[in-house]
Order: sequence, then C-alpha cells, then structure tokens
Amino acid sequence: MDQGMPLAERMRPETLDDYIGQEHLTGKEAVLRSVIEQGNIPSMILWGPPGVGKTTLATIISNTLSRPFYTLSAINSGVKDVREVIDRVKKAGMFGGNAVLFIDEIHRFSKSQQDSLLGAVEKGIITLIGATTENPSFEVIPALLSRCQVYVLKSFTMENLEALLQQAMDRDEVLKDRKVELQETEALFTLSGGDARKLLNVFELVVQRFRDDNPLVLTNEKVRSVVQQNIVAYDKQGEMHYDVISAFIKSIRGSDPNAAVYYLARMIEGGEDPKFIARRLLILASEDIGNANPTALVMATNTFLAVERIGWPEARIILSQCATYLASCEKSNSAYQAIGQAQALVKRTGNLSIPVAMRNAPTNLMKDMGYGKEYAYSHDYENNFKAQEFLPKEIANTTLYEPGNNSRENKLRAFLRKLWKGKYGY
Repeated sequence: MDQGMPLAERMRPETLDDYIGQEHLTGKEAVLRSVIEQGNIPSMILWGPPGVGKTTLATIISNTLSRPFYTLSAINSGVKDVREVIDRVKKAGMFGGNAVLFIDEIHRFSKSQQDSLLGAVEKGIITLIGATTENPSFEVIPALLSRCQVYVLKSFTMENLEALLQQAMDRDEVLKDRKVELQETEALFTLSGGDARKLLNVFELVVQRFRDDNPLVLTNEKVRSVVQQNIVAYDKQGEMHYDVISAFIKSIRGSDPNAAVYYLARMIEGGEDPKFIARRLLILASEDIGNANPTALVMATNTFLAVERIGWPEARIILSQCATYLASCEKSNSAYQAIGQAQALVKRTGNLSIPVAMRNAPTNLMKDMGYGKEYAYSHDYENNFKAQEFLPKEIANTTLYEPGNNSRENKLRAFLRKLWKGKYGY
C-alpha cells in the first residue's frame, strides 16, 4: 500500500471482519451482514453521520460480492454522469455482472437527477447504494426511496474510536513501529467530532509532528497545538464551517458582494450543502433587508426552490446571483426588530384580552355579546382606511414596527404618517 496515502485511506477495511462499529448491521447474524452473505443485496440507502463508514461499507459490499463497482459523488456529478454509468453497464451485457453504483451524498441530487436512476434501479440494471447524512424521507424522492432498503448507521461510541486508533497502531505499516501511549484522547475525539476519517488523519498529523518522541505520549495539549497549525481547509462539520458562513452573512449584510461571492466559493469548494447556503440567504433576505427591498425575499425563495430542483454544479450560479444581489440591496432589520420587540412584549404582558371589536363572531351568542360589532371594515372608508384601536387596551398606542431609514421604508413611513397622523410615532 502507498505509504504516502492518508492514514484514513491506508486503514480503510476491506472485509466485514475488519469493519469497526455498526454491529447492529454488520455483526454476526445482523440484518445487513446476512443479506451480504446471501449474495443478493437490494438497492439501499445508507443513512448516518459523516465519517461512520458509509463509503467503506459500500466498498466492502462490492468486494465481497465481486461485482463491478462504480462511484459518483453528488457534489460534482449530474444526470450525464449517471447515464454514462448506466450505458457502460448495459454495453457490458452479461459481463456487467449486476454492477453496483455508489452515489455519495445522494441527498444533493435534484429531483431530475434522482429520476434518472429510477429505470435502471427498477429493471435491475444496477444495484444502487446511496449514502446520505440527511433524512432520506425528506431528501430522496418517494419513487426511488420505495425501491431501496434504508439502513441507519449510528455515531461511533468512545469504544469504537479507541478501537480505530488501536487498529491503526497495530496494523499500519508506518505506525506499527512507533511506540504511542494514548494518555489523553479527549481533544482527539472532540476535534474529530466522531468522524473516523478525521480522527485517523489528525492522529497521523500528531504522530508526524512529534516523530522524535519515542515513546510518544499523546496528550490533549499536543493534539490541540498540532491541529491549530494545520487548520487550512474549510470543514463543513467543524469550527471553520461556522466561521465561513458567519463571514458570508456579514459580508452580505455589510453590502460587499465581492467578499460575499468569495466566501460562497469557499463553501462550494469545501463541499457545503447548497440547500444550507440557500436557507441562510432566505433568512437574511428578511432579517437584514426586509421591507427595504421586498424583492429580496422573492429572490431568495426562488433561489432555494431552484437549488432544490437543479443541484450541483449549476446551483452555484444561482447562489452567486442571489448572494451578489442581496449584498447590493439597501439594508434594514426593522422587521427583525419588530418581531423581537413584539415577542418580548407578549412574554412580559401575557395573553391580554383581545378587543371586543376585533373578535370573531361565528355564533349568534357571540354576536349578542357584541363580538365584532364596533369593527370598522377598512374598505368601506376613504383610502381603504379607518383609524381604530387594534391592540389590547393595556398596550394601546405601542410602537413595535419602526420603518428603517432607506428609500422604500421612508415611503412606508410617510404613508403610515398620513394615515395615523402621529399615532405610533409615525
């Protein structure tokens, strides 16, 4: 094996006996192991957190059954790539040998991309193994999901993580000659977040950094010192993930489209889920732009819908258009502040009595009690407006929405001032 490969790749197990964790699926007489040993696996979805062995399990399945194995990543593959694999299997005919198509992060495929798999899966041209960190009930189209068995992979336990380290120290050609004492593992486990790939690669970094220590006594301090020197890549599960999305949002809020598209590129290159980015843009459109430009929310909503339907790589163009547009809009957080103040008021005052004039009167008894009697239907009056008190009397005249200082909301303020003539401070 190439010793220049990362430790996580060198230690990738090739058989179920070497596979650590997921005993409920791969242990003796477990459901998935039984299916594999019988040699007739169904199409399946492997659902679980990052780094718990989904890709490894798919590879083991293919190796065990000696089937042709094709791999695609939903991050950088599309319908064309899916069709190319299916065509290759068809052309191979009987030599195609019940090929397995493994699609990593299948939840990132759009509906049309997932649709392209249906015929081949249904006819048995390929056996599909999809891996996802998201709930397949929401992220995989029903027609495809109904043709697959879903297997849930669990997070690694502390014992599993320790076993992974011990296995690496015992079997890896590079590490087995080193004397390593695992005095403290908390930092190693915390920084890896339960991801076996990160765990082994961080462990290898530490061992390389202290190559002259013999034996190497692993401590939390040593692990942190090495990791701090080697955080260079975007990590969609770790602290860097939150730093980059924070910089992205702040750049848009600060009206800098250049920084916004830069941090968008950082997330794209780091493998971030496009729907996560689209959701953040949708929130920002209301929180930071709001009534300064209501079109921003329309734009963000359509961006989210388009990203759902199109998928990578084209979705990056739509995200870029939306991010640069939102960054170039006038800003206002007046709607955000209004709902915050309103919630604080409700918590402080409780469930105040609704004014009788504002109450619904679906029964004769309620009508007799005067429900809705004094309500003035706005459209019966000039300019479709009639001044009346809508709030409970205890908080009458309370101002909760203050239009922002921007061209569009200044027009809203002028309109409200004309109607309310000084009430609410307008």
